[in-house]
Amino acid sequence: MIWRVYLLRCSDNSLYCGATTDIERRLTEHNLGVGSRYTRSRLPVRLAWSSGELSKSEAFREEYRIKRLSKVMKEGIIG
Repeated sequence: MIWRVYLLRCSDNSLYCGATTDIERRLTEHNLGVGSRYTRSRLPVRLAWSSGELSKSEAFREEYRIKRLSKVMKEGIIG
């Protein structure tokens, strides 16, 4: 199965990082308020960046790495 890591831009300009096998479904869930507690109070959200194809373990390692970065460094990933 193909996994991807993604960054969402929230309405308060914060960034949310996650991993999924279906970005479109996950983005819809976030915008419906059922994706995560963090994004629920920061709607709407939009996709800011997504990775290439990864294995599940690679995706979770990358998600963990990105979540530990500062916001400035996350903005650098987005470009």
